[in-house]
Amino acid sequence: MQIAIDASRLAVGQRTGTESYTTELVRALAQTDRTNHYCLYVNQLPAALPPLGRNWRIKPIPAPRLWTHLRLGPTWQIDRPDVAFVPAHVLPSLPPRRSVVTIHDLGYEHHPESHPARQRLYLRYSTLWSARMASQIIAISEATKRDLLHYTGIAAEKISVIYHGVHERFYPHSSEQTKATAAKYGLHGEYLLFISTIQPRKNLVRLIEAYAQARQRCPDLPILALGGKTGWLTEQITQQAQQLGISEHVAFLGYVADDDLPALLSGATIYLLPSLYEGFGMTVLEAMSSGVPVITSNVSSLPEVAGDAALLVEPSQTATIAAAIVELWQNPQQRHDFAQRGLAWAKQWTWQRCAEQTLAVLTTVGHHGSF
Repeated sequence: MQIAIDASRLAVGQRTGTESYTTELVRALAQTDRTNHYCLYVNQLPAALPPLGRNWRIKPIPAPRLWTHLRLGPTWQIDRPDVAFVPAHVLPSLPPRRSVVTIHDLGYEHHPESHPARQRLYLRYSTLWSARMASQIIAISEATKRDLLHYTGIAAEKISVIYHGVHERFYPHSSEQTKATAAKYGLHGEYLLFISTIQPRKNLVRLIEAYAQARQRCPDLPILALGGKTGWLTEQITQQAQQLGISEHVAFLGYVADDDLPALLSGATIYLLPSLYEGFGMTVLEAMSSGVPVITSNVSSLPEVAGDAALLVEPSQTATIAAAIVELWQNPQQRHDFAQRGLAWAKQWTWQRCAEQTLAVLTTVGHHGSF
């Protein structure tokens, strides 16, 4: 079977969720499947690729703008793969006859204020188009599946829920490794950590407010380190710490290099992801795999991903987030217990399982056209 993959996300320098998903899934598929033939279609050659077998090839088709619609779609019409796979949302305007698309989230529907108007319209249109035109959809959580059913009206049997995995590089690192990595980002001593894009949907204004409240009760609370590339309305987030008079206790790390992330996570005292909405929340599992206790939200996909291995909070309640921070900081045994539960819980989330389930969907669509 000939499987075509939109691998344009492999060439993105600063990886976020969809880029990590594409990279790790390609890596796991290459390790799992030596039978089918794969072609990675890219708009530019990636700086690095996962190890690929002889049944894999890469096809650059450069284009400065609208690559998906002006170049990828027409190329797939000529090449006619048995099935085409889009790991991140958008099918070409000339869709292939048999296709699978992964839709990660519909956050723009829940929190439209977190997206510029033009981006919101594009996301709404492209998601609806992809959902209707794809032969089968992969949703990365039951929460995303529910959103697809509600906002697109497509049939439930057209959606397969396949969870992410956790890469083996996330594990409890030595003190020497964590201290050396933290020092690269100006962190010395203990720190509370958040890693994701710096944007309103991540609930960072409220997190900073909650941290300020927690510091009033616990003046010895470690610094709050916020890592991630800047996004929509970042400035109001960075100003929040100044307005609350806690700038010296809040560190904006900028984008955390992929190679540094495991050790930086492993060195955190507590990992925080109190998002208003997540399609999955990969860093929750990465923190757990690193042996770090987690505080996260009780909304969208996060209860699915966290299970009973994290302290869940209502993200709209600043006082609740602050109380959770104080609770874990003042109770080292509770931190240890959550860390141990997280390590056990995270072991079941593997990219191999994700690849096997994804390959099953691709095989069914490639052979039969639909489920």
